[in-house]
Amino acid sequence: MTFAGVNDLLGYWMFGPRFCDTWIAFDVMCSTASILNLCAISLDRYIHIKDPLRYGRWVTRRVAVASIAIVWLLAATVSFVPISLGLHKSQETNPNPPPTYNDGTQEYPTCALDLSPTYAIVSSCISFYVPCIVMISIYCRLYCYAQKHVKSIRAVTKLPQPTSLGKSFRSKTLRKLQQTKAKPPAKTKPTSPYHVSDHKAAITVGVIMGVFLICWVPFFCVNIIAAFCKTCIPDRAFQVLTWLGYSNSAFNPIIYSIFNTEFREAFKRILTKGARARGNQPSTSECGEFRSVIVQKRNGSIVECNISPRSSADSCQAGQVVSRQQYRDTIVSSI
Repeated sequence: MTFAGVNDLLGYWMFGPRFCDTWIAFDVMCSTASILNLCAISLDRYIHIKDPLRYGRWVTRRVAVASIAIVWLLAATVSFVPISLGLHKSQETNPNPPPTYNDGTQEYPTCALDLSPTYAIVSSCISFYVPCIVMISIYCRLYCYAQKHVKSIRAVTKLPQPTSLGKSFRSKTLRKLQQTKAKPPAKTKPTSPYHVSDHKAAITVGVIMGVFLICWVPFFCVNIIAAFCKTCIPDRAFQVLTWLGYSNSAFNPIIYSIFNTEFREAFKRILTKGARARGNQPSTSECGEFRSVIVQKRNGSIVECNISPRSSADSCQAGQVVSRQQYRDTIVSSI
C-alpha cells in the first residue's frame, strides 16, 4: 500500500522497472490472502456452530497453522508464479514499449496493472469469486443452524409450572385477559428474546458479508473489464476502487472484534504485553471463551456442557440448565 500510494500521488513509478513486477506480485498475493483468510474464518465459524462439542478436537493449533500456511501458499502460487513467468501481461502490449508519464518537461516510467484476459479471469476466480460464493453459502447455512439451535433450546428449556403456583398463575392470566379486553390491542413489533437473537444474528451476517462485497465486488468487476478493454476504465476510477479493496483489511479487525468475543480476546492477547507474562493461567485470554451447550439425553435428563475451543475435554454437569438468553448470545457471538 505504501508503494501504491506513492505511485498514485506522483503519477509515475520511481522504484525501478524490475521492482514493478515484484510489487504487482505482492499486491495480488496480499489481496488474495486477505480474502482467503476471510473464507477460512467463515468455515471455522461454521464448524463451531454445527458441531460445538467436537470443535476443540477438530480445530487445533496444528490445524490452524496448516490452514494459514495453505492460504498463503495458494496466494503466492496465484501471484508470483505467473508474474515471474510473464504470463500476466497482455500479449497486445508486450511488443510495444511500456507507457510513460510526461509532465511537460520530462518523461517518467509508469507501473500499472496491465493483465491479460486469461490471467485476469483465472486470478479473479481464485482470489475472489470462488471464495465469495463459498462465504455466502457458509454464512447462509450458519444462520440457519443458529435458528435451529435457538428453537432447540427453546423446546428443551420449557419447564412445567409447579402445582403450588397454579392458582397465582391462573389469577395473573385472568387479569391480563381482562386488561386486553378493556384496551384494544396495539400493533407492536415482536420483542421476544428469540426474535432479538435472530435479529442480532442477521445483523452480524449482514455486516460481515455486506462490507466484504461492497469493498471487493467493484474492483474485481472492473479488473476483468479492464483486461478486455484497456480504455474503458479511467485510471483514477481504477485507483479509487483499488483503495476501496485495500480498506477491507482495515475494516475486518473492527468488524470481527465487535461481533465475536474470541476475536476480541485474541486481539487483546496480541496487542497487550502483559498477556504472555501470565503464563499458563486459565483465563479467557489464554484458554478462549467457554461455551455452554444444552444437551438432552435419551432418558429425558438435561445436561449443561462447557466446551473450551482449545480444550479436548468437555465438562458436563447433569441437572443444570443454562439460561436461554446466555445461550442465544453465545450463538450470535459464535457467528
